[in-house]
This record gives sequence, C-alpha cells and structure tokens, in this order.
Amino acid sequence: MTNLHQLVTDYLQTWNLTDDARRDAIVRLWADKGRYVDPLVDVQGHDQLDATIAAVQGQFAGLTFSLHGDIDAHHDVARFQWGLGPAGQEPLAIGFDVLTANEEGRIESVVGFLDKVPG
Repeated sequence: MTNLHQLVTDYLQTWNLTDDARRDAIVRLWADKGRYVDPLVDVQGHDQLDATIAAVQGQFAGLTFSLHGDIDAHHDVARFQWGLGPAGQEPLAIGFDVLTANEEGRIESVVGFLDKVPG
C-alpha cells in the first residue's frame, strides 16, 4: 500500500530541487509515462516533467513550494493545496493538485488547479 502522504510530500519537495537531485527524484517518484497537467502546461514523461519544473524554478527563482493545509487521501488518490512563496512567509501563489499513484506506488498523474496567482 502506497503511503500517499509521503508521496505528496516528496512530490512537492521535487519542485524545490535542482539539477541532478531533481532529475533523480522525478525518476524515483514518477511512472515512466507520468503526466502533469495544469492550466498552463500538459506534459508527460521524465524529460518533460524535468523541463517543466526547471522552467517554473527559473520563472520564480528564490521561491519555494510547500504544503498549504492538509492532505486528503484514499485508495490511490490524494488531493492537497500547495503554496509558492518565500520560505516561511505567506505564499504568493496557491494551487490545488490531485495526485494519482499507480500500483507500484509511483505517480501516474497530477492534475493541478491555480487558486491564487501573482497579478
């Protein structure tokens, strides 16, 4: 049985990792054809996931992703809200993601929604 709470925590941390550490985390956590989709992007596979996270980090340099509230999980699905902002401060952006794990306990998909974005 997959520990979805840990998977969500590790997933969010991946958005804060750089270079080889980020790539290693993606390969470890995501299914080979894992899909990430939100209002701005729809990507699939480790290479596209890595490029997407790198682009977001470039756009929001110095900001970090963190869990914003609790994780609600059952079976192979978790929903949670995240914040993006300066460490330890009020987030500048807030989103809501739904993560689905496969039978191996790796991320099959993440569907994201943007609740609050910088103006």
